[in-house]
Amino acid sequence: MENISIKTQSFHYLILILAAMQADRKYKIYVILFISLFMTSKSGFSQIIATINVEAGKHNRLNTPVSLNISSISNLPDSLFLLEEIKGNQRTQVAYQMEDGRERTIWWILAGESKAGSVRKYQLVKGQSSKPAIIVHAKKADGALVISVADKNVLQYNYKTTYPPEGVNPFYKRSGFIHPLWSPQGAVLTNIQPKDHYHHYGIWNPWTKTSFEGDEIDFWNIAQRKGTVRFSDFINVVEGPVYGGFKALQNHVVYPDSAAEKTAMKEVWDVRVFNLPANAYLWEFTSTLNMATESPIVLEEYRYGGFGMRATDVWTNKNSKALTSEGKTRKDADGSKGRWAWINGDTDKGVAGVLFMSYPSNYNYPEPIRMWPEDANGGRGDVFFNFSPTKNKNWNLYPGKDYSLKYRLLVFEGEISTEKAEATWADFAVPPKVSIVKN
Repeated sequence: MENISIKTQSFHYLILILAAMQADRKYKIYVILFISLFMTSKSGFSQIIATINVEAGKHNRLNTPVSLNISSISNLPDSLFLLEEIKGNQRTQVAYQMEDGRERTIWWILAGESKAGSVRKYQLVKGQSSKPAIIVHAKKADGALVISVADKNVLQYNYKTTYPPEGVNPFYKRSGFIHPLWSPQGAVLTNIQPKDHYHHYGIWNPWTKTSFEGDEIDFWNIAQRKGTVRFSDFINVVEGPVYGGFKALQNHVVYPDSAAEKTAMKEVWDVRVFNLPANAYLWEFTSTLNMATESPIVLEEYRYGGFGMRATDVWTNKNSKALTSEGKTRKDADGSKGRWAWINGDTDKGVAGVLFMSYPSNYNYPEPIRMWPEDANGGRGDVFFNFSPTKNKNWNLYPGKDYSLKYRLLVFEGEISTEKAEATWADFAVPPKVSIVKN
C-alpha cells in the first residue's frame, strides 16, 4: 500500500517548486521528469529506515520464513512502517508480522524461489500501513485451540483433559497434546488412545525414564501414576498474516492425584504455523524445560522419549513408508540418527505425509530416532515416530537453566523427494542470511 499522506504532501512541494521556476524553462523539464518518476514510485519520498539484504547462501530457497531483529534500527510501532521488496525500479509491499516479546523481531516469507547465491533486497520505510489481513487463525472452542490457514485446519492443541473410553483405566487421561494434525487435503494424520497404547496422544512430548529426588518417574506411561503432563495456562495466542500459534505452559507432575503430587518440571510449548504459499503446511514446535524445584532431574537413557507422533491407524506396513536423511527406511531406521525423516501413506483423501526436521542446537544432535519397524503391533506395522535424544545417553537438567528442543514439520501431499526434504531442512537449520544497512 502506498504512503498516501507523505506522497501527497511531497507532491504539493513539487508543485510550488515548479511554479517558482516557470521563468526558467531549462529547469522546468527536469522538474516535470522528477514529478513523473515520483508518481510512479510506490514509496515516493517515504523515509528509508533500513535496507535489508537476504542472501540465499549455498541452498536454493522456496517460500522460506525469514526474520530480523529491528530493536537497534527503529522503535516505531509496526503500524508506522512498511516492508518493501526492491527489484530494479519496482517496489512491492510485503506482508510482515512483529513477534511478541522483548526483542522487536519481524517475520516475513521469502516468497517464491531464491536461487543459491542470490541476494534479495528489502527496505523498511516510514509509512502508515493498513492493518494486514489475518491469514493464520487461532480459535478456541470446547477445550481445544485450532490453528488454521485461511479456511483450512492445520492442527488442534487440546488443553482440556481428555479421558479414555468408558471401561478403560481413567488414569490414561491427558491434556496438552496435538490432535488432529490435518493434511492439506483435510485427512487426519494422527491418532490418540489406540487400543494397543492408550497413552499415545497424537503429537506429544513426555519423557519415559527419569530420576527425580531419588525416585524413577515415568511421564510417558501415565497409567502407572508415577508421572503425567498437564496443561497449565496459555502464555499467548497469536494470529497474523505470516504465522499464527500459541505458547502454552505445561507441568510435568510426579505422583499425580495423590498426597505426594508435585510439579518437577515446567515446560513451555511454542507452536507456530506459517502462511506458506503452497499446497503444504509448515509449522514449528519448540519445547523449553526448566526445573520447578531446587532438585535436578535426569532424563535417563531409554529407547524412546521426547517429541513423538502416533500416526493414523489407517497407516500400516501395507500402505505407508518412511525415509531418513541417512537413507534409512522402516526396516532399519530405529536406533539410527538423522537430521530429518519423513513418513507418508494412503488416506481417504489421497496420499499425504509429514517431514520431521531437527534443529542443530538440539541435545545429542543429530538425534537418535525411534521408529516402529514394519512388523510392529503384531505384524500390522502401525506407524510411530520419535526424535529421542536420550535414546543412547542421559541428559542432566539442573535448576536455574532452560533446556530447549526445536523441530519444524512440513505436512505435504503425495510424495516428497530427498532433494526437497533436504532443501526444506536447510531452510530451517541453515536459514538465509539476513543483514541490515542502517540509514
